[in-house]
Amino acid sequence: MTNPLADKIKALIRANGPISVTDYFSLCLADPQHGYYRVREPFGAAGDFTTAPEISQLFGEMIGIFLVHAWQQHGAPANAIISEIGPGRGTMMSDMLRVIRRLAPTLYGTATVHLVETSDRLREVQAKGLAEHEGKIRWHESFDSLPSGFLLLAANELFDAIPIRQFVRTPQGFRERMIGLDTEDRLTFAAGAGGIDPTLLPTPAASVPEGTIFEIAPARDAVMAALCERLRAGGGTALIIDYGHLATGYGDTLQAVRNHEYDPPLANPGFADMTSHVDFEQLASRAKAEGVQVNGLVRQGDFLVGLGLLERAAALGRDKGESTQEGIRDDVERLAGSGPGKMGELFKVLVVSRPEVALAPFQKKAP
Repeated sequence: MTNPLADKIKALIRANGPISVTDYFSLCLADPQHGYYRVREPFGAAGDFTTAPEISQLFGEMIGIFLVHAWQQHGAPANAIISEIGPGRGTMMSDMLRVIRRLAPTLYGTATVHLVETSDRLREVQAKGLAEHEGKIRWHESFDSLPSGFLLLAANELFDAIPIRQFVRTPQGFRERMIGLDTEDRLTFAAGAGGIDPTLLPTPAASVPEGTIFEIAPARDAVMAALCERLRAGGGTALIIDYGHLATGYGDTLQAVRNHEYDPPLANPGFADMTSHVDFEQLASRAKAEGVQVNGLVRQGDFLVGLGLLERAAALGRDKGESTQEGIRDDVERLAGSGPGKMGELFKVLVVSRPEVALAPFQKKAP
C-alpha cells in the first residue's frame, strides 16, 4: 500500500533532519492533503474507533442533565451559549438537546447552540443529525469566534487529539524524542539534542531508568487557558471528558488506532487516528492558575453513575423486551464499568466553572 503522507514526512526528514513528535502528530491528523481528519471517516463501526455517544444515547443524555443542573446552579441565565468542541457526527449534541428541551424548556428556548468544527464533511453530517433544531445551530472554525456571554461547554475526546511533546531519558538526561529514518528508510524514533526544564518532571531525572518517556502538552495547556479565559469573561461551566490519568507521571502513551485496533504509531501515518493520554492533573492546575474553579475531577464511571445513569437506564428499559434490556445493560457496562481497559475507568471527567458553584455529582467544592 502506498502512503503519500509517509512519503511526504520522509522527504521532510531527508531535507531538514528529524522532526519532533509534535510535528509528526500534527501532520498525521491535520496535513491539508493527507491528514487523518481531513480525508478519513473516523467514527462508528465502519471507521476506526467508537466514541461514548455512539455507544448509547444514555451518554449524551447524562451530559444534557448535567448542563441543565449547572445552568440552574448558575441562576438560570437567559440567552446561554451551549457549545461543543469537536462534535463528531453530532450524536452527543442531539442527545443533549433532547434532554435539555424536555427538562429546561426555558434554557432550550433562549439558548443558541454553537459547534466548533473545522471539517466541512462533518458539518454536513452534523446538520442532518440536528435538523430538528435548525435555526438554533451555528458553526465555528475556532473556539475564539464564539459569541460572548454565559457558556455551557462540553468537550468529549478533544484534548487527546491535540499534539504532545515527548522526552526520553538518555545517559545525558532527558532529550526531546524525534522521528528520523533508519538505514532501511523506515520511520524510527531517535533522541534529539533539546532538553527539558527539570522542574517539569514528576521526579528527578536520575531516579528513572534510561529509555523512560515523559510527555508534556503545551498546546493542550494553551487550549485550557483559552477556555478558562472565556469562563472568566462571561461565566459558565465547561465539562471535559477524555481518556487519561489523574496524576502527572512517566510513560509513553502515544498511540494510533486503525480499524478499532491499536496500530504502531509510525506504521501508517494518515491512515490511523493518532492520540495520547491526557494529563488531567496538568489541566486542573492550569484552571486553578487561571482563577477558575475546579468543581471536580473523577473517573467517567463515577461521574455517570453519580448523575443517575443506572436509574435512567432502568427507565429506558422498562416494559421493553429482554434483548433490549440486555443491550442497555451492556451499554451501561461499557460506559461506566470499572476495571482495566474499561471506559468507566480509563476516561476521566474534569469540570470547571466561573463563578464558583456547587455541582452534583461532586460532593463538595474543590479547594
